[in-house]
Amino acid sequence: MRDGLRDIFMAGVARADPGAAVAAAMPVARPDLILALGKAAVAMARAALARHPGVPCLVVTNPENAADVPGATVMSGGHPVPDAGSAEAGAALLDAAGPLGADARCLALISGGGSALAVAPVAGVTLEDKAEVSRLLLAAGLDIEAMNRVRQALSRLKGGGLARAAAPATVEALILSDVVGDDLAAIASGPTVTPSGGAAEARAILKDAGLWSRIPESCRAALSRGSDAATPPATARLIGSNALSVAAMAEAAPDARIDPDPLVGDVATAAARVAAAAARGAGTTLWGGETTVVLQGAGRGGRNQELALRVARALKGFDRPWAFLSGGTDGRDGPTDAAGALVDNGTLGRIAAAGLEVDAMLARNDSHPALDAAGDLLMTGGTGTNVADLQILRVG
Repeated sequence: MRDGLRDIFMAGVARADPGAAVAAAMPVARPDLILALGKAAVAMARAALARHPGVPCLVVTNPENAADVPGATVMSGGHPVPDAGSAEAGAALLDAAGPLGADARCLALISGGGSALAVAPVAGVTLEDKAEVSRLLLAAGLDIEAMNRVRQALSRLKGGGLARAAAPATVEALILSDVVGDDLAAIASGPTVTPSGGAAEARAILKDAGLWSRIPESCRAALSRGSDAATPPATARLIGSNALSVAAMAEAAPDARIDPDPLVGDVATAAARVAAAAARGAGTTLWGGETTVVLQGAGRGGRNQELALRVARALKGFDRPWAFLSGGTDGRDGPTDAAGALVDNGTLGRIAAAGLEVDAMLARNDSHPALDAAGDLLMTGGTGTNVADLQILRVG
């Protein structure tokens, strides 16, 4: 049942090839500056420089995807929680954009992950304060749109900040979406796009999540006094997305059915949906999406691994052969070296044979060692792209 599922997943990843997407969408006019931010920044910058060699170029990406780009400066920052490298990268992006004049053209290449990879906190907020907010948001299980609205309100770079720094230059952005629904303001927290919310909305999100009293005082003060700056107009074009990658998986598995409702929200609810799909009978079902996990323990794992393990538990004793894959298209699920997992009828037995108990592992969010013991981790290495997550269910 497992045969071929990894190949179908990789077909979806290949459709999000950032170099090919940039090459196909490159503007004809030669830019004066290229700024590439996100997990796909290296491949996107290489494609842009192949068309326009010699243009000054700054690339900001994660350490796993960092590589030499001839003619460019490459920096890396922390992910999913920003670090000192993120602060250096954020300052470098704003400094590079700042000297541009009215007749200049800036090409911004934006992909997922940029929210943490480059940070420039508003006045009075330290890097440590910003990182603490990121940790609290991640642990609360908020979706990426909500998290990014808070990040925008605490940043000089996000929520159109990069476009404001480059003004009055002309800014054109080519964007690879890692957000279900492709809200351009949510991708890397929208550095070239008018923010989808403001300080008031950020306050409401934090209060609804029970986090307002827990975030650092400096952040509460900044959000209480925050005023929403106008973002100068910039051209933004979507060049790759989760939906396009799901369609590519369907091309690789022509008998499969695409579920039109993405797998989003809490992993427990998503696992129940997958189990319900299995109960409908034989066949292959494809999803895209991005689930969330509310952290209850100090275990090791990620949303795709926890989803896969919860599906294995939900299908315990299922009377048909089945296999399920859930993977992050960037090749990294949470703070682990796995992209996700590929589980089947035998997963629970292999975990038990290793002396581990699934319910206890899930209770402390410890899916990675359980799946490792089962030999069910999905290992791809860094893919150089990021269009959220892909899932495949096959029932015999």
